[in-house]
Amino acid sequence: MADAAETDRRCIGRFDYVVIGAGSAGCVVANRLSRNRKTRVLVLEAGGRDDWIWFHIPVGYLFAIGNPRADWLFKTEAQPGLGGRSLAYPRGKVVGGSSAINAMVYMRGQAADYDGWRQLGLSGWGWDDVLPYFLKHEDHIGPGESGVHRSGGEWRVEHPRVRWAILDAIREAAAEAGIAKIDDFNTGDNEGSSYFQVNQRRGRRLSAFNAFLRPVLDAREDNLRLEIKVLVERVVIEDGRATAIEFSHGGEKLRAEVSGEVVLSAGAIGSPALLERSGIGDGARLQGLGIATVADLPGVGENLQDHLQIRPVYKVEGVRTLNSDYAKIWRRPLMALQYAAMRSGPLTMAPSQVGAFAKSSPEHATANLQYHFQPLSLDSWGSGLHPFDAFTASVCNLRPTSRGHVHIATPHAEDAPAISPNYLDTQADRQVAIDAMKLTRRIVGQAPLARFRPQEHLPGPAATSDEDLLDASARLGTTIFHPVGTAKMGRPDDARAVLDERLRVRGVAGLRVIDASVMPAITSGNTANPTMMIAEKGAAMMLEDAKAV
Repeated sequence: MADAAETDRRCIGRFDYVVIGAGSAGCVVANRLSRNRKTRVLVLEAGGRDDWIWFHIPVGYLFAIGNPRADWLFKTEAQPGLGGRSLAYPRGKVVGGSSAINAMVYMRGQAADYDGWRQLGLSGWGWDDVLPYFLKHEDHIGPGESGVHRSGGEWRVEHPRVRWAILDAIREAAAEAGIAKIDDFNTGDNEGSSYFQVNQRRGRRLSAFNAFLRPVLDAREDNLRLEIKVLVERVVIEDGRATAIEFSHGGEKLRAEVSGEVVLSAGAIGSPALLERSGIGDGARLQGLGIATVADLPGVGENLQDHLQIRPVYKVEGVRTLNSDYAKIWRRPLMALQYAAMRSGPLTMAPSQVGAFAKSSPEHATANLQYHFQPLSLDSWGSGLHPFDAFTASVCNLRPTSRGHVHIATPHAEDAPAISPNYLDTQADRQVAIDAMKLTRRIVGQAPLARFRPQEHLPGPAATSDEDLLDASARLGTTIFHPVGTAKMGRPDDARAVLDERLRVRGVAGLRVIDASVMPAITSGNTANPTMMIAEKGAAMMLEDAKAV
């Protein structure tokens, strides 16, 4: 079926590759594709420039999330598993995408995650296959001789530059509860507790844009072009091939033609929405929106997975936390001075400094819980810190069995999609939530924390039964910002797979998806760096396929 481009649009040129999205994946893809100076690459980004100080000072996430300058301010639909609550669903509205506002935690997940993908029939996606792509762009501050880290790449990995006595005590308490101290979460087995490694460079946030695109834009100005604040409406498909992109900028209708391939790197929310607007998705759904079906792929927008974090809060005494530090007006200039002079202190903080991976019950072969321990507390990201000293023991189910969806609600690109993660939909997920709350209390009840007299503020000691704990999980649960899976890759016999193992859209030539939406199953940890690995591997496959033509 031919789908001609609109003739009233101004064409800005013809490109070998068009990458849609300059986020965690798109910046890597564009960098790799544009290395050949004879290859013309266009990058289209909906967000703006990162010309705000809080995009660069690490603690700026406190101000960026929930701010329309930095965040698309998506909302989920009412979630039955969360008592009918609708959640804020942050996504980065800037070059660098969510890597400009995220937790900066360097996390690969578990070897078993990728071996699981391979066991689904996705050859080339096992742990031994993907590790080289993590390493390809890594610049680790202390790579050692183990072979699991390297230095010299674009993506800097450093140790945190601030420590808190309360977090050291939590690690001691976790050890007493059976969660051993380890040095590194990124060797393939992350069970244990440690300080998170972070994507910072000398105390400044490192976004994907600043690592992969900004350094090469001037040097490659003859073959690499970035357009920001553009609204991509659809991919034009003619005779079964992606041939053009229709978009707008400042009200002007534009078009870019493509001779090679179009890459969707708009993320697990943006990429399926763009597929649907382009006529790729469930035919009946598209017909109901007045969109002609180009490829009937019912899996588009389905299989949404996310890590639901449950956020118990404990008041403490006799120990510093960010709550009281920030509340003391006189301390703020000292924090700023410490940061300016030494690039250290609270302003370098990622949202979480200490993490732990554990099993909610012995039946799990590998750790299925992740803790983010934070020397602060608040009601929600974007709200103020509590007026008392406290820490948060955020815990999430790493491998949820619940599945949600994201779909366009209208055919108009400016309208937000309908997002429904479907949290706590399965009995298995509900049981993990209950067990996680119990384990949290066991950790906090250990002797190393006793001197700080922790008192459970949320959900509170009155929640004692399994029913109480499940209700508390529903009240305290919120996204930890890890949506994946909405355009998953799969075998040819998987009716819900949108992509093949080389990330090509089924039934459409010249179109790939390379971002977090390709994951068939979520990884066991923060998802930003697995997404960048996917981008590295995806770009390599594109270049291999181009040579084979």
